[in-house]
Amino acid sequence: MNLSFHGADRTVTGSCHLVECNGKRILVDCGLYQGGRELDEENSEPFGFVPADIDILLLTHAHLDHCGRIPLLARQGFEGEIVTTGASRELARLVMLDSAHLQEEEAEYRQRKASRHGNPVKEIQPLYNTLDALNCLDYFGRKVLYCKPLELAPGIGATFFDAGHILGSASILLELEENGHRRTVLFSGDLGYSNRAILRNPTPPPQADVVVMETTYGDRLHKQLQPSIEELYAAINDTFQRGGNVVIPTFALERAQEILYYLREGVEANRIPHTTQVFLDSPMAISATEIFRRHPECYDAQTTELFREGQDPFQLPGLRFTRQTSESMAINRISGGAVIMAGSGMCTGGRVRHHLKHNLWRHDSSVVFVGYAAQHTLARRIIDGAEKVRIFGEDIPVRARIYTVGGFSAHADQTELLDWHRRIERTETTFLVHGDEEAMRAFAKRLKDTRVEMPRMHEQYPL
Repeated sequence: MNLSFHGADRTVTGSCHLVECNGKRILVDCGLYQGGRELDEENSEPFGFVPADIDILLLTHAHLDHCGRIPLLARQGFEGEIVTTGASRELARLVMLDSAHLQEEEAEYRQRKASRHGNPVKEIQPLYNTLDALNCLDYFGRKVLYCKPLELAPGIGATFFDAGHILGSASILLELEENGHRRTVLFSGDLGYSNRAILRNPTPPPQADVVVMETTYGDRLHKQLQPSIEELYAAINDTFQRGGNVVIPTFALERAQEILYYLREGVEANRIPHTTQVFLDSPMAISATEIFRRHPECYDAQTTELFREGQDPFQLPGLRFTRQTSESMAINRISGGAVIMAGSGMCTGGRVRHHLKHNLWRHDSSVVFVGYAAQHTLARRIIDGAEKVRIFGEDIPVRARIYTVGGFSAHADQTELLDWHRRIERTETTFLVHGDEEAMRAFAKRLKDTRVEMPRMHEQYPL
């Protein structure tokens, strides 16, 4: 039995871990690196294993940094089975197809740019294309239910537990037996923050000998949720009084739906104007919202009750879904009184950059960041106080009021991560992944009664 690490090792994105037992190779996640050109280049590096040798891929959830390299894996020879929850299966399809489209657009853009500058370069290929994304969907097999053990192969069992992070997200317990030797390995996946809207709290973890644990916020605490909601309402009202628009860079999965949920509550409680125009300007977020409506098995009691009463928790007066490019462009003719939600959440792509270009230079407008911003992203540069940023080849001065509202994070903070880990009994070794090295070290100091490892890329450990 062996455990090796091939992504999200002393960094936040690119989750990918490999378990070998009884001649079978079980991959847990296969995510894309995100955050800058240097990380983009890592996506095309060898996986550290032969894709064709992977028998089963277990997917914890559908965020791009956990599923985004699956099309590349299949393109390079993977023909095994992909096992995940029903909701994650639907969302991953959406995420991977969107990613393929963006990969194609980026390759085309770089090709045009090289040609304009007279640089003789061979044809620039995307990391993978739409056909690759469609082909990998053939490998999605069994849909699992939470807390229902599943036999993957002789001597290898898996159980998915609700991680409370995004729709369909899971922690995964592997029960391994080889030559009479038994080990249990628990992968946290990304853990959610308790008492948030829509989804249930993370399920308490089972006993495990070995834990592979995310540490995205291992060195900090989140703002409380209710003050964060109040801060969102205050930012909207203050901006409208100044006559401007509110731009909210929004992750399409979970964050967009959560903000819609609280905007609806704000209108119903007269905390923000009933006349507020809200634009969800993200085809991917629109489709994700429709998928959310199809999976009530993931909801908490309050959201389930809303649906039972015939209410849509994501619907509010003045909400418009804008799928077409022409509709998106029309939004920028609105000078004030609009809340514009658009991806990507880190401002590395998508329509939000157009809205930033039209609003970031305006003293009367605001940009409200409600999610994580990795180093070297446009979002992080704005949050860190850049006086101007480059968008579509133009230097845009940052004059809008900038808000960072941390309480909406879909990730557990340090306190919740520690509480989750304390519930696991008799853990011999804890491997820390999916976090900046500084966050990992801070979190490691707080762990008790367990050996702590912070693996580097492609390191292997016997189980």
